[in-house]
Amino acid sequence: MAPRILIWYRTDLRIHDHEPLHQALKQQAIVVPVYCLDPRQFGQTSFGFAKTGAFRAQFLLESLADLRRSLRELGSDLIVRSGKPEQIIPNLVQQWQISAVHYHQEVTAEEQRVEQALKKALAAQTIPLKQFWGHTLYHPDDLPFDQRSIPELFTAFRKQVEKQASVNPTLPGPRRLQALPEGIDVGEIPSVSDLGLEPVPPDPRAVLPFQGGESAGLARLKHYIWEQDHLRRYKETRNGMLGANYSSKFSPWLALGCLSPRYIYEQVLQYEEERVRNDSTYWLIFELLWRDYFRFICQKHGNKVFHPSGLQGIDIPWKQDWQRFDLWREGQTGYPLVDANMRELAATGFISNRGRQNVASFLTKNLGIDWRMGAEWFESLLIDYDVCSNWGNWNYTAGVGNDARGFRFFNITKQAKDYDPQGKYVKHWLPELANVPISKIHEPWRLTAEEQKRHQVRLGVDYPHPVVDLFISAEANEKIYNAAVR
Repeated sequence: MAPRILIWYRTDLRIHDHEPLHQALKQQAIVVPVYCLDPRQFGQTSFGFAKTGAFRAQFLLESLADLRRSLRELGSDLIVRSGKPEQIIPNLVQQWQISAVHYHQEVTAEEQRVEQALKKALAAQTIPLKQFWGHTLYHPDDLPFDQRSIPELFTAFRKQVEKQASVNPTLPGPRRLQALPEGIDVGEIPSVSDLGLEPVPPDPRAVLPFQGGESAGLARLKHYIWEQDHLRRYKETRNGMLGANYSSKFSPWLALGCLSPRYIYEQVLQYEEERVRNDSTYWLIFELLWRDYFRFICQKHGNKVFHPSGLQGIDIPWKQDWQRFDLWREGQTGYPLVDANMRELAATGFISNRGRQNVASFLTKNLGIDWRMGAEWFESLLIDYDVCSNWGNWNYTAGVGNDARGFRFFNITKQAKDYDPQGKYVKHWLPELANVPISKIHEPWRLTAEEQKRHQVRLGVDYPHPVVDLFISAEANEKIYNAAVR
């Protein structure tokens, strides 16, 4: 009789390049794919935001539906349950005579606590729980250093990895799966409303109608790299903010494991062989390396990435100024680039990488507000939320991450002129500034009373005055930062 191996799906919602599934099939097992909607992931963050907001939840549910379709086409199905994995899975193991459980391991505290609880529960049943590594481009066993010796700076990490490590080939997906044991109730995939969230209709201004799931992720990759040939100019366009194809937009599918980073890597290598190899093809792999770096750093340092003092242990007296924080998250700071990005995030669950850097810098370096509030707000809204990348990047931007360059802040006005020179992005998200001329679109406070009347915008009424002076506020926060460093 064939063994039955339960595949515990988490943030690895795909068929391709999936080692837990691959190893189960090597044993000629009947695979039993299970996903648990853990209520802890739909609670609140420490600052009171929905831990998984409506955008993330919708993308997750679409991804589950797509995974179920794929498994059904192969002859199997996806079992969906609501509840804690450490309670649900042991019951399923006992009920269905499961001989082993396979899963992809995580590296941060909340996820690891669940793994340990499940391991303890299954040990009582003498059922092996086998973990695999599958979220990064490089496998930790192939790195030129052990976990404790991961370089603290990305450049050192990158140079050693590029010189001394290699990427393992992707694992083939199954062509056919054995049917699930008879009598299994696969369960229903809930709606966003069932999860206690208010559904958000698609916003027509969004850069892309993101659809969750492996099928949509593979289609996006094919469209971006092969059909539209955008990879050729990725490095030149990646700092854009308006439009579907200034960057790859692979991150939402990477975050839920709908796309394997190794599969993307192989597609880039194939593109280099068949079309062109240039700085842009390298840069996409470079960005995948950043994802790896943050995950390995989180594995090395554990909970430090969540502490207010960050990875460097710098005790900055951060403010928790809710009035100004609300102006920031509602896009009412008086700085058009910041406000446009925050309104895009609130309306769609996505903003560009350049936008994220600017709004995070403004919150921490100009408003002096606790960076964890920003990190949790991103956690709630971003459809591409990845715990390691999100918290690692916020550490970095707040100046408490493993970055040797100290206090660095973005000159928001210069950034706006550099990356939105015609003001198209700002006007796309701030219709109240639609008539402001290009020369002052990023500095509307320079409009005279006569110009305001002529261009039909009233500062302080239609659009707010700046909440702080850009340079005075940065100078004040730099003094606070330097005092903490000493």
